[in-house]
Amino acid sequence: MRILILGSGGREHTLAWKIAQSPLCDNLFVAPGNPGTLEVATNVNMNPTDLDAVIDFVKTHQIDMVVVGPEAPLVLGVHDAIKSYPSLDHVAVIGPEKAAAELEGSKSFAKAFMARHQIPTAGYATFTKSTLDKGLLFLTTLTSPYVLKADGLAAGKGVLIIDDLSDAQSALKNMLAHEQFGSASQTVVIEEFLSGIELSCFVLTDGKGYKILPMAKDYKRIGEGDKGLNTGGMGAVSPVPFVNQKFLDKIEHQIVKPTIDGLISDGLPYVGVIFIGLIKVGESPFVIEYNVRFGDPEAEVVIPRIKSDLVALFSALDKGTLDAFELEVDERSAATVMMVSGGYPGEYKKGFEVSGIGKTDDLILFHAGTKVGDNKVVTDGGRVMALTAFGENHQTALEKIYGQIDLIQFEGKNYRKDIGFDL
Repeated sequence: MRILILGSGGREHTLAWKIAQSPLCDNLFVAPGNPGTLEVATNVNMNPTDLDAVIDFVKTHQIDMVVVGPEAPLVLGVHDAIKSYPSLDHVAVIGPEKAAAELEGSKSFAKAFMARHQIPTAGYATFTKSTLDKGLLFLTTLTSPYVLKADGLAAGKGVLIIDDLSDAQSALKNMLAHEQFGSASQTVVIEEFLSGIELSCFVLTDGKGYKILPMAKDYKRIGEGDKGLNTGGMGAVSPVPFVNQKFLDKIEHQIVKPTIDGLISDGLPYVGVIFIGLIKVGESPFVIEYNVRFGDPEAEVVIPRIKSDLVALFSALDKGTLDAFELEVDERSAATVMMVSGGYPGEYKKGFEVSGIGKTDDLILFHAGTKVGDNKVVTDGGRVMALTAFGENHQTALEKIYGQIDLIQFEGKNYRKDIGFDL
């Protein structure tokens, strides 16, 4: 098969690394890719949100399968755009149609979906500029801390958790009246705060059946002990030690199955992965958010644990035969630690040479924010590289990573030294 992956980060490198191992893959392209994907695929200088360019490439290069990494092309409707051409009807597109992608594209859409299908989530209300005064009043009915979410895509920066009521009211004014996050915050969802421990659930579905992939837990805060600003993710582990069979059953029956049934009853065709961001409150799971693609850096621990041929698995999604697919999972634990640029998630500089690639032993390196400059790999993003290892448990996997992480160097390098600290 001729396969195209859309995206350029650590998630896409992980997908390319796994897909390239399949005997079913004859040619693999990544658009735009990074220096890591270049080791296993052909990079294509193409913006994945340029749907006309994507369609032209799929036609010209006779692509059989398109795997969509990031959310933006899905929310724009890349699935629908490809399938709108009769000559491309045979192309497998791994990622939902535009209507279903609103589960990530709109927080208010997702919350209404959960309410409609009795899926446990935090209480909430939705406000726009015209109902700002009601929003300010609604905040006074809640207890601290206050959770404000920009409705649209805001590159992971649209969620604010604020302790002080007056600060929360000021933030709401900034989001709605002053469009702090642009069009993404023309609508704002205010939620009650749930206290617990978070985890990530990945579900593959062909629109009828589903398979629950290995659970993961990621670490979003920049500072040790989960302090400081939110990031796109500083590391992850899989499996999650506190998810026993009893809790997994609750996740499946209270959340996963109602989500799939809800998509069917709402007429939202879905072929791909559903990321369900969960929080364990006491002994009960609640949904924080949906994403319509693999999370990052959770992908760097979940995908390596899939022993099955990923192309065969994605083909089963496309053909609607997922129920019959025998999913094999590596029983070992996996962990990943993200190396980031100095200053991230605030302002940071790019273009620093990354040295030491290839010096590590028994680790998998996934490029997240790198590029080739002057025939060397240089930093090109906030999150630069993820180091993944296997172990008997997450502690031994992390020991492998932390024992070698300083073999890789670039100016301003930063990473968390306490991934898994709360387990």
